[in-house]
Amino acid sequence: MLADTMALLVNAMALLVNAMALLGDALALLSDALALSGDALALSGDALALSGDAMALQGIAKFNLLRINKMLYLD
Repeated sequence: MLADTMALLVNAMALLVNAMALLGDALALLSDALALSGDALALSGDALALSGDAMALQGIAKFNLLRINKMLYLD
């Protein structure tokens, strides 16, 4: 009886060690996911800034086209 109890205790301890290892792996994956999320947010901010730059350049191009058309057709 005592031997069976000790065997069960050893098995329970082994399971606990495995569970702790899995928890460590899960925490490492969570850390990686948070880092990737931060990178994605930074890239999203960069994309928004580039979109704003593109809109500004588009406005400049339209203004220049209007000036060119004015020079070609009114002068």
